Amino acid sequence: MVTSATSAPSTTGTTSGASATSTSAKGVSSDFDTFLKMLTAQMQNQDPLNPIDSTDYATQLATFSGVEQSVKTNDLLAAISSQMSVMGMTQLAGWVGMDARAVAPGYFDGENPITVSPNPAVGSDKTVMVVTNAAGAEVDRVEIPATTASYNWNGMDASGNPLPSGAYTFNLESYGSDKLLSTDQMEVYVPIVEAQGSTDGTILVLKSGAEVLSSKISALRDPTV
Repeated sequence: MVTSATSAPSTTGTTSGASATSTSAKGVSSDFDTFLKMLTAQMQNQDPLNPIDSTDYATQLATFSGVEQSVKTNDLLAAISSQMSVMGMTQLAGWVGMDARAVAPGYFDGENPITVSPNPAVGSDKTVMVVTNAAGAEVDRVEIPATTASYNWNGMDASGNPLPSGAYTFNLESYGSDKLLSTDQMEVYVPIVEAQGSTDGTILVLKSGAEVLSSKISALRDPTV
């Protein structure tokens, strides 16, 4: 459904761009005809005893031609930009439904585990994953291997009780000789539900409700594999 919604605006945008370019081209053509009529009238009504230098006519014609060419160039660039934007959104539509890895809250559906990607601080010999719910309350705290290997969180609290579906944030506490070195939010795989265009770039809306720039996505995976 999302992919279809993305495609529809693309087609409309392309049509509008082509229409605008066509209208602009007609305007330039009409203005050039008017310019030639005015230039002819100027030549016909000039003072015979003090005729205008032919160089002035050439300068006027060259100036108008330059403006005309600039308008056409701008129209062409606008059309190319529009087409590139459409192509970009079409490509990103293929991301919808994929799992994106980013520093963002994950989404637990009440059944399937969430894959997190720890990144321990340099010199750490112990790492603890702290899980908080959407309200910011801690719901789980578990020691995990001090490596960058992915870890699957099963959606259980510290007592082994299943937690409700919803958004959860994962932070990694890195320890060295029992001293806390750093606390960093972890990257999490979250399903992509929508792609949006913005002045800052393409924004991906994740199932947890988070919005992340596409440039901040570090990995993609097919959830069906």
